[in-house]
Amino acid sequence: MTGEAPGGPRPRPRRTAIVQSNYIPWKGYFDMIGGVDSFVLLDEVQFTRRDWRNRNRIKTAGGLRWLTVPVETKGRYMQRIDETRVAEGSWAGSHWSAIEQAYRGTPHFAEIAAELGPVYASLGELELLSEVNLALLRAVCGLLGIDTPLSYSTEYETGEDRSQRLLDICLATGATQYVSGPAASGYLDVGRFERAGVAVEWFDYSGYPEYPQPHGPFEHGVSVVDLLFCAGPQAADLLVRGGAAPNAGT
Repeated sequence: MTGEAPGGPRPRPRRTAIVQSNYIPWKGYFDMIGGVDSFVLLDEVQFTRRDWRNRNRIKTAGGLRWLTVPVETKGRYMQRIDETRVAEGSWAGSHWSAIEQAYRGTPHFAEIAAELGPVYASLGELELLSEVNLALLRAVCGLLGIDTPLSYSTEYETGEDRSQRLLDICLATGATQYVSGPAASGYLDVGRFERAGVAVEWFDYSGYPEYPQPHGPFEHGVSVVDLLFCAGPQAADLLVRGGAAPNAGT
């Protein structure tokens, strides 16, 4: 007796996550990417100002510092993320200089800077915020050894309703499980997913270990570049991969 179900072992669940793109997001974002089979950027929704779409924080000797990608917003209050244009090209050099100054003394600065520096040097040529975010997401995934494919939601045919749009993407990517951030629990029609054969899981961002970090008390809520410069090859080991909990109703 092998203990397998009749007909052989059950196929491994296929997991999809659908999230708006962020600028050099924190480690939890990459934990989610690494824990799914397909990661879809929901950039066809409205751009929100003073949000993570175009800014993030790093630790500096003077405290936490925001790095913000300047974007065109005047008269464009209802624009989508994928329509949002970068206002000027010099920002990338300024951001990289700030990152260098903040993390030059970290253990893995040289090796990570050799990879990220050229990426930043090319960002000034990009015109759309979505392009900037995707370029950095791919670069960081490479450094973390994450090979999950990234795509845009606009690559799929979907319904207009918010829950139906997400479900359609899950079905198009062959998902049997939809991995969602906990904030969506207030609006997601879980029953609709279950009736379509897609289980819903809420991603758990708790339990990340601390690591040696410069500039004062430890802070989890900073850009992933902090983890990369401080931990180097061990950075991926500090991500709690697959931290999703099944929906309580299933």
